[in-house]
Amino acid sequence: MGYSKLRILGVGLAALLLLAACGGSSGPAAKVIKVGLVTDTGGLNDKSFNHLADVGLEKAKTDFKIQGDVVESKTGDDYVPNLTHFASLNYDLIIGVGFLMQAAVGTVAGQFPSVHFAIIDGAGTDAKGNDLKLPNVESLFFKEQDAGAMVGVIAGMMTKNKLTPNKSQVISAVGGISIPPVNHYIAGYKWAAKMENPGIKVLVGYSNDFNDPAKCKTVANAQIGQNHSDIVFQVAGGCGLGALQAAGQAKVYSIGVDADQKDADPSVIMSALKKVDVATYTAIKAVVDGSFAPGALTFSIANDGAGYQLDNFPGGALPADIQTEVDSVMAKIKAGTLTPPADIPAG
Repeated sequence: MGYSKLRILGVGLAALLLLAACGGSSGPAAKVIKVGLVTDTGGLNDKSFNHLADVGLEKAKTDFKIQGDVVESKTGDDYVPNLTHFASLNYDLIIGVGFLMQAAVGTVAGQFPSVHFAIIDGAGTDAKGNDLKLPNVESLFFKEQDAGAMVGVIAGMMTKNKLTPNKSQVISAVGGISIPPVNHYIAGYKWAAKMENPGIKVLVGYSNDFNDPAKCKTVANAQIGQNHSDIVFQVAGGCGLGALQAAGQAKVYSIGVDADQKDADPSVIMSALKKVDVATYTAIKAVVDGSFAPGALTFSIANDGAGYQLDNFPGGALPADIQTEVDSVMAKIKAGTLTPPADIPAG
């Protein structure tokens, strides 16, 4: 009986030694990078920049095997709690989506200096909008005026060549809230349209909302019905989907924003692209490979961070003269010999 006990103990000790040896050879498990994404109030279904940020996160999850989680903000009051949620769990990178989140990022990043933050369209600021230049915050900016200029060239030439449904000399833009990223788009659009067709009239209206499609639909209906706009450019996130619907119901053309919005309404003939997915992926990659740095990265036509996409365009392709002009303008913007304005031109 004593021999049996000793034999069992010997076998058990050998097994433990074998497990210890195996464990020692494999080493500690590799750290999994954790990324938290906080959307603006438009949410993931805005078919616009919140959606694109999530697209970038999903690609990074596949490519880098990271953990990626999303919290959607319902109101501006959710920004600080949502950012704090991820920071308190010691996530490696927290990405805030949108200019309106600047002060919240400034507040939370200041409270968690060891956590990396990135923000789309802004910086970590104080309550007055002053950049705090925090060492753990990366700003991801865009030259939206580049993308606005591309669709503006096409819209201007279409009106000049009488290729719009009612052959009017009027186009329009429906902005959400009057903030720099919105106004940059409209500035490039108006500037380029007038460059191609000096006789064109470009209407600009705001819904003062990024979420409610009914509000943008009201603005667009006024532009179409009272002022005969033949092309409506929406720059209002989820709210702007209502502007696209208004154009469709009135049987005029519309232009999507940020993402390819051809599926939002059949009236969408093109979309101005702002590659938020590329910016989001770039920020995550920097944390994964250890190259994260504070300060600003700017995405534009020059580095393929902005552009345009033809959608349900009549005939399926641009007429040759319009395509030639679009290519020429794009090349000049890339070369720096032509610079779309960031401020909306007067007149």
